[in-house]
Amino acid sequence: MKEKLNKKSALAYSVGYSGINVCWYMINNYLLLFYTDVVGLAASAISMIMLVARIWDAVNDPMMGAIVDRTNTRWGKFKPYIVIAPPFLAIFNILTFTVFPVTGGAKVITCLITYILVGMAYTVVQVAVNGFVNRLSKDPQGKMDIISMSQVGSSIIQTILGAVAMPLILYFGHSEVATGKGFFWATVLFSVVSIPMFWVCAIFCKEIKDGKEDASPSPKTANVTVVKEKKSFLTSAKAVARNKMLLIAIFSVFVGAMSAIARMSLLSYYLIYVAGAYTVIAPTFTIISVMQMVGNAILPIVTRKFGKIRSFVTCMSINAASLLVLFVAPAGNVPILLTVSAIYGLTNAGPSICYAFICDSIEYGDYISGVRDDALAFSFMSLAVKVAQAITGAGGILLISAVGYVANQQQTPQAQTGINVIVNLVPAILGIISLIPMKWYTLNEEKMREIGEELKLRRSGN
Repeated sequence: MKEKLNKKSALAYSVGYSGINVCWYMINNYLLLFYTDVVGLAASAISMIMLVARIWDAVNDPMMGAIVDRTNTRWGKFKPYIVIAPPFLAIFNILTFTVFPVTGGAKVITCLITYILVGMAYTVVQVAVNGFVNRLSKDPQGKMDIISMSQVGSSIIQTILGAVAMPLILYFGHSEVATGKGFFWATVLFSVVSIPMFWVCAIFCKEIKDGKEDASPSPKTANVTVVKEKKSFLTSAKAVARNKMLLIAIFSVFVGAMSAIARMSLLSYYLIYVAGAYTVIAPTFTIISVMQMVGNAILPIVTRKFGKIRSFVTCMSINAASLLVLFVAPAGNVPILLTVSAIYGLTNAGPSICYAFICDSIEYGDYISGVRDDALAFSFMSLAVKVAQAITGAGGILLISAVGYVANQQQTPQAQTGINVIVNLVPAILGIISLIPMKWYTLNEEKMREIGEELKLRRSGN
């Protein structure tokens, strides 16, 4: 099972994976702030947008996963989508942060359409990039190493973005507060930069097919050909439903994503209106990203020594504890804020292990049913993250409104306490809940070696 890591492919994959974070950074961290403080949408309207978009994703994401799994080209099944989809993702991302000259219901409909379109493009890119990692190595620890390397690259990018995003928004807006013009041009910059990052991944990564590496040239002119395989979508869906390990991993991803997204999407409210001002945003986001990069860098060492399951449980436990400390600590104490944020960022590397859980669960599904659908499995992971984003986006903004938040105003003590609960206490509780299913997750290193040897024998015809 052990094999030498293809560093060229791993590095190229890290660049492509980081492209997702570059293009999606504004939506993850500033979309709600943009909707409330710039577009002027009511909390109920934002909640409706999030929920409608996720209802569509429930159909779109598995459908996209099935399409990718049934794609066969000379470039493999993932590369064509990593080449074709990113420009569309960039365009729709920019439109999402555009203030259109409409009012009333037209404003809500416009935001809904742009958000659905960017979500669809994101699904194509994310399913292709995430599924690709399972075809870059046959060794479970090798996949973990590639995932860790990609997460380090992502953390470096997020560190840079955390330091420059808000200053760029203020600079482009020529204002001391965030404006529509500032959001628009910052999004244009990040979106354009992300496109060649995806293409680097497609050009230089080598996909393993039937035990061999795909050493074909650049897919710049590749045509996507979707072929009908013997197995139907229903067969694939049933195999996913029977894969208990995959369902456990996806549930942990779902609840863990709610914890992380709820906090990061609303953290700006806490930093601006509870902890101080716009000036604390850049150092806080930066230190979280830097420490997350450190955590991802040492993940291969940690997972080799303690195993993936124990490493994940330990990271998430400390992560939840750090949020509890922030909840009870004085909100205006910047040294405490930055110190605990560093611990939070370090242990934020823990969820990266979930990608390895999904890869291991795909191998397990092949082991128990003979059905292997890399893209479909990751599409359900993508759906879980999007549903988490919808729940936290819709519920979070309603809760922020319910505690008395008023845009662009000094908040009351009651509102500040409510924001503290939503940004720190609730994510801590969700992080703890995400650990509960791991009691029944049994794909440890010994079991994966057994599965790997069995699949190797089957493929050799023995």
